[in-house]
Amino acid sequence: MKSEKIGKYEIEYSGFKLPDREDWVAILAIYASCNPIHRNGIFPPQRVALDCVFPNEQIAQAEARAIALSMIEMGCKNP
Repeated sequence: MKSEKIGKYEIEYSGFKLPDREDWVAILAIYASCNPIHRNGIFPPQRVALDCVFPNEQIAQAEARAIALSMIEMGCKNP
């Protein structure tokens, strides 16, 4: 899972390959603190872009990151 600090948030995002398929989905988590001991999860790890599958891991990760940026702009409301 890739991790990135954006302002006061830490985002983790990844692509997950679907079983028995060649498609990938986007996974995202958002935390309000970058300290692993005191990290406050405000968006638990879960699949995002529910109506989409992606041809590879990199595209799935890019979509998860784009959704995270959008959510942070909106104040971390669910997509």
